[in-house]
Amino acid sequence: MLSVLAVLCLGFILNCSSVPMKNPQIQREWMLVSFEEYAKPDLIKYKAGINLTAPAENGKIKGSAFMGCNRMFFSSEFKNNGQLKISGLGSTMMACPDMKLEDDFSKSFKNMTSYSVEGHFLTVKDDQGKTMKFVAADWD
Repeated sequence: MLSVLAVLCLGFILNCSSVPMKNPQIQREWMLVSFEEYAKPDLIKYKAGINLTAPAENGKIKGSAFMGCNRMFFSSEFKNNGQLKISGLGSTMMACPDMKLEDDFSKSFKNMTSYSVEGHFLTVKDDQGKTMKFVAADWD
């Protein structure tokens, strides 16, 4: 009986240590609320946002984005020093009547190099000072 209990405890400990760690401050769904000349009501109309809820693998989070037409996908690295790396940005290839937001977002998003989280807001910036601001989808 004691050996069965020991095996069960060992199995429990091993399983707990293999659970992927999540960073709840970053790994959530984010709604885009500020980007270039776009008005917040337009961003809401297009349901503009990014999803970073996937488990981190080797420090990278596979994310997705939607700006009203195509589904976009990318890999992201949010480093402890506020540095950000976006890579592998791609999308589905549907043609929609208005793709300006999607085109502008994809051109800018891949160049974002830093981030900050303040409360329920995520702000990403490029080296030229262009920013995108998101609010946590479960907050607004």
